[in-house]
Amino acid sequence: MDQPLADLDQEVKRLTKKLKTLKAEIAKVIIGQEETVDQLLITFLAGGHALLEGVPGLAKTLMIRSLSEAIALKFNRIQFTPDLMPSDIIGTEILEEDHTTGRKFFEFNKGPIFANIILADEINRTPPKTQAALLEAMQEFEVTYSGKTYKLERPFFILATQNPIEQSGTFTLPEAQQDRFLFYIKIGYPTEAEEHQILKYTTGSLKSNIKPVLTGAEILRLQELVREVPISDELISYVNTLIRATRPETSKSEFVKEWVSWGAGPRAGQALILTAKARALLQGRLAVTLKDLEHCAYPVLRHRVIVNFKSEAENITSDKVTSELLGSIFPSK
Repeated sequence: MDQPLADLDQEVKRLTKKLKTLKAEIAKVIIGQEETVDQLLITFLAGGHALLEGVPGLAKTLMIRSLSEAIALKFNRIQFTPDLMPSDIIGTEILEEDHTTGRKFFEFNKGPIFANIILADEINRTPPKTQAALLEAMQEFEVTYSGKTYKLERPFFILATQNPIEQSGTFTLPEAQQDRFLFYIKIGYPTEAEEHQILKYTTGSLKSNIKPVLTGAEILRLQELVREVPISDELISYVNTLIRATRPETSKSEFVKEWVSWGAGPRAGQALILTAKARALLQGRLAVTLKDLEHCAYPVLRHRVIVNFKSEAENITSDKVTSELLGSIFPSK
């Protein structure tokens, strides 16, 4: 039996109120970075994963750990290094012995991937073979070892970081794996006022404790509600037009043909609609607006629109392409 509209409305109000409290709890230890926190929550609510780029020292680990504490979920951090093996992520079989019967058998020892929230730190430090160990987990929410499949507990969220400065000894993420990330988030330096607050509050003895606000079950329910947020056919048409316009072979824009090697696939359109729905719900709305789509377009397309060598030489980024397309396709407000 379908849930009555009045009850659904009350449930949405209750859960979105908790989301505001969740952000307030994270703000106890994370000064500033509201935009980054919002984008992480949008990714989480949409049931996807995020790739985050930022220089060291911007509280990436603290941010994701704080999120896990505020939702009372299991958190694991995996430091990716050149010698990291797939078994270091997934787990491995170890030989056990039954002390009663003396029988020996192999038991699967689960790796750090078996948690709700994973921080894959400096993911591009490890070879492609190890990077690929994450693909099945990200897409299917399960891992396979020695022919056996092991389900991962939901909700399941991977935040992978990469450093934009230190390029020596790195392995570029394959396009197929980049496409598995719902959002590609860029985190910048704090403002002068925020940095003053950081220096003031992080060098003293006072410590802030984060209280759990949401349960894993409530997050799963929010992920269900995200898909129920309505979006008009007109906005879906805008999304379709935008995604197709990123491809040089089908785009009507000359700058796309000049700047872009290849554009976004259908998964980008799905990601844009889902994250726009998540943003609407995060703000307590049950309808997607054009502003939601514009806001989510950049982190959705940043790693899916690949500019050519000429554009890179001229410092033309995928964000520049997205900005030009939004200006030419979306109606002026």
